[in-house]
Amino acid sequence: MNTNQHDIKYFIYARKSSESDEKQVQSIDDQMRVMRDLARDLDLNVVGIYSEARSAKEPHARPVFEELTSAIQAGKADGILTWKIDRLSRNPIDSATVQWLLQNGQIKSIQTAGREYLPEDNAVIFSIESSMANQYIRDLSKNVKRGLKYKLEKGIAPMLAPIGYLNTKTEARGENYIIKDPERFKIIRKAWDLMLSGNHSGPTILDKLNNEYGLRTRKTRSTGGKPLSRSGLYRMFADPFYAGQFIYAGVLYHGKHKPMVTREEFDQVQDILGRPGKPQQNRHTYVYTGLLRCGECDGLISATHKEKTLKCTGERKSYTLYYCVPARKSTQPCSQRHYVNSNLIDAQVKAEIETFTIIPQFRDWALDIDRQCDIDEVQELERIRASQRRALDDAARQLDKLTDMCTKGLLSDEEYTAKRAQLSGITTTLKDNMRNSDMSVAQQREFIEWAFNFATDAFETFQNGAETDKRTVFSTIRLNSTLEDKKLALQKPFWLVSIQKQYPPIKQKMEAFELRFGRNTKRYKEALTSLNPLVRALVDAVGAEVTKQ
Repeated sequence: MNTNQHDIKYFIYARKSSESDEKQVQSIDDQMRVMRDLARDLDLNVVGIYSEARSAKEPHARPVFEELTSAIQAGKADGILTWKIDRLSRNPIDSATVQWLLQNGQIKSIQTAGREYLPEDNAVIFSIESSMANQYIRDLSKNVKRGLKYKLEKGIAPMLAPIGYLNTKTEARGENYIIKDPERFKIIRKAWDLMLSGNHSGPTILDKLNNEYGLRTRKTRSTGGKPLSRSGLYRMFADPFYAGQFIYAGVLYHGKHKPMVTREEFDQVQDILGRPGKPQQNRHTYVYTGLLRCGECDGLISATHKEKTLKCTGERKSYTLYYCVPARKSTQPCSQRHYVNSNLIDAQVKAEIETFTIIPQFRDWALDIDRQCDIDEVQELERIRASQRRALDDAARQLDKLTDMCTKGLLSDEEYTAKRAQLSGITTTLKDNMRNSDMSVAQQREFIEWAFNFATDAFETFQNGAETDKRTVFSTIRLNSTLEDKKLALQKPFWLVSIQKQYPPIKQKMEAFELRFGRNTKRYKEALTSLNPLVRALVDAVGAEVTKQ
């Protein structure tokens, strides 16, 4: 160990690739645990914690890493504590940045679980290990692409099996095959039969699946075990996987899995739902089909594409028109027989998006506040964990004492069984609380970052994106949506409502400070800090959505 190590101020840095969450060797929580234990054993002075879920294969693609190196250059710390050297970089540009800071002494120590790197070390050693990390990511990319091509050519869908199917692996090659789910396959087939009959609407079928047949989604480590959602039902009916095909990277492949319906049955359902034609031949992508209901009869809103030649100029114009299916087909009483131009719906959606759109400066500010609070929460979480570990140790001691008393005949069998069950229940609850707290903090941080990025970019994406991009934005901002008398009604998710209500007052204060002091002045920045509690309240409100779910 470096003799001056006690005088060095260390930043902890943990990273996992966001592209391989399920296969990452060490999760961020595991890395943090190892680094804290190492810091305690070596008596290191840790002054900050940085973590992110970003790939390191591209340079300048990790904002938290950039923040860490900037803080070191500013003299806030002169050491890095990380699990392995490849957590810092897997590309030559970022590796060179770290190596230069190490060589010129701005970094006095890089401590990993296996060794310590010092400024006076041979630079070749650091270069070789960094190059190995870079080569690993290049080889990994080639191998992944080669493996994907092999699977696609054989008709093996490299994807999570949709409801009604299961992923499985062969023992010989470890290949991911998709097989029928013995618990759900027949139930999902019933849903197709009900839709094919033409006598049932989507909501009716959904009610039968969830309440009559008892359908629940497949459980994973963190989700599932819930009734099928309405969007999940329509997504299922639009997925060619059920007809023996699958789409990957925009290309339609013939799958090796067992089809649930024939191609003809699949196309018939698309006609029923207002999505005529085969997916690979479909010329038009409709933004709102399957996402809008009639506000009068709750029937499905479908769309049609029309073209018209203007007599005065000869110009040919295209129109997308939306309509209530039951009203147009007279399958049930409904007065909404008129067509609604997509431009009219687009204008209303953009007006809704504008109510929660935030500027990039505010997004960065909110995420900085959340990141700083995350460090405080991690430290608080460690204190809570320590208390929970003490409670677990105490329960274990009581259990040992209980067993000893039973052995000596001081307790009857009934007393022993009752007290042991009570202690076991306490132990299980403590372990569940520790596991759930770890999961909830990580999920909350990830959701907050995604939500503020979405609120910043949604309007631009909807305004200038492709039809599929507009559909994604609209799907995100709605829980329920109806169209009646050409007017759109939206029920937005809680986190968007929070931004919609709490952001405008903060923005007004920001603009007032800017007019009074000038944007890039010291007094302006000092004035902004007075708004930190309001920003933090908004961040907490957005993050609360994870807790609600």
